[in-house]
Amino acid sequence: MKIEAGKFCPLIGKDCIQLQCSWFTQIRGMNPNTGEEIDDWGCAVTWLPTLMIENSQQQRATGAAIESFRNETVKSTMKAQEIYQRELELKAQERLLKSRQTIHNVTDIEQ
Repeated sequence: MKIEAGKFCPLIGKDCIQLQCSWFTQIRGMNPNTGEEIDDWGCAVTWLPTLMIENSQQQRATGAAIESFRNETVKSTMKAQEIYQRELELKAQERLLKSRQTIHNVTDIEQ
């Protein structure tokens, strides 16, 4: 048995007047519950549950994309910090070697 929605409109208190009502709209796309293609006319109010489900699915997809982008950004930042830290260590080693050479040169002059 297929259940069909009634045609009574609570806004006007009588049966739906369809195309005479500005809320009677056409929806095209995919049904977020079944994946079937939709190309149908209906009351905008009756489309709300379907549109809200689709909106929730899109929000989840957006959240996943943002999380993925965040993870890649963190990896990139960590790599950049490692490179910067290595450069600092190399410069510190160069300064240490130069200071040791200077001390060595001074001790040679004194002897």
